[in-house]
Amino acid sequence: MAKKAEVKDLLEAGVHFGHLTRKWNPNMAPYIYMERNGIHVINLYKTVAKLDEANEALKKIAASGRKILFVATKKQAKDIVADKVSKINMPYITERWPGGMLTNFVTIRKAVKKMASIDRMKKDGTFNTLSKKERLQVDRLRAKLEKNLGSIADMTRLPGAIFIVDVMREHIAVKEAQKLNIPIFAMVDTNCDPRPIHYVIPSNDDASKSIDIIMDSVTTAVAEGLAERKADKQAESAEKEAEAGPEVAKAPVKEVAVAEEKVEEAPAAAETVVEEKVAADAPVEAKEAPAKEKKESAKADDLTKIEGIGPKGAEALINAGMDSFEKLAGAKPDAIKEILTEASSRMAHLDPTSWPKQAKMAADGDWDKLKDWQDKAKAGVE
Repeated sequence: MAKKAEVKDLLEAGVHFGHLTRKWNPNMAPYIYMERNGIHVINLYKTVAKLDEANEALKKIAASGRKILFVATKKQAKDIVADKVSKINMPYITERWPGGMLTNFVTIRKAVKKMASIDRMKKDGTFNTLSKKERLQVDRLRAKLEKNLGSIADMTRLPGAIFIVDVMREHIAVKEAQKLNIPIFAMVDTNCDPRPIHYVIPSNDDASKSIDIIMDSVTTAVAEGLAERKADKQAESAEKEAEAGPEVAKAPVKEVAVAEEKVEEAPAAAETVVEEKVAADAPVEAKEAPAKEKKESAKADDLTKIEGIGPKGAEALINAGMDSFEKLAGAKPDAIKEILTEASSRMAHLDPTSWPKQAKMAADGDWDKLKDWQDKAKAGVE
């Protein structure tokens, strides 16, 4: 468990120093202990209580697997925050706050992906194919992106919470987090408004020693939350392995039993296969003759011998079941016309009026009579 912050340590670090009384924010009155030489003094007992409350909440968020974004762009806080937060592998912003960092997160992610694509270019050799001027431009772009967004490259979704040093300076970050209902943790000085902040840590946000001691306590709590999450995952994986153990042990025994059954069934199966093969081979010759006869009998008449019926027309009639001269002779011209039109609009102009008469001659075998009729008639029309 993290060492609890002591009032004595906070006092030595100068956490109690506030701003000039004329610069105060009246909403900070509950956290102010007294006024001394025109400067407000922060009540460190309340600071300790609020710091413990914030640490507990941050620990739970870290244990849940969500990211916590740390924001500190002021000169005296940059290096401290970057050093401590990078150790716990959390995202942080120490350069200019990019507008829309939270509310327009999709666009920010595109910029991060651009940085990754430049890295891929350098690995696969594409970068070397560029001209000298283009390489310089790409390098400058990569350096700029790294400076502003390099620390949030691993943040693939909105953070579970945001920790801010100096809420007056980072007022845009506060507003964006408010819009998205993201919990805000912050070091709040006597000149700041604590109302938008969910977890207020009343403290001096200007002195580097003050920032260092608060950040040390906060990052320790986050590290504990991450350690708890890791321990829970290991326990879960151990339980799964323990449950899977007996099943794995039973598997070989089951396989042996199945193998024995297969060995016993093999001779019987072989006999069955031989019997089936003999039974299947026997009637083949007997079946072949009727099949051939059926195939020959099923052969359609050559309807193209009828004047006016072409290959396409014959195909349409056969598909409609009118595959013989006899069937065509018994059909009505209107029915034939309907079949042709449904088959293709290009055959709608055909006139099948004389087709049944011609089919009757063909069905009766009067081929000479049919030929004489076709010679006298033009295109099958009387």
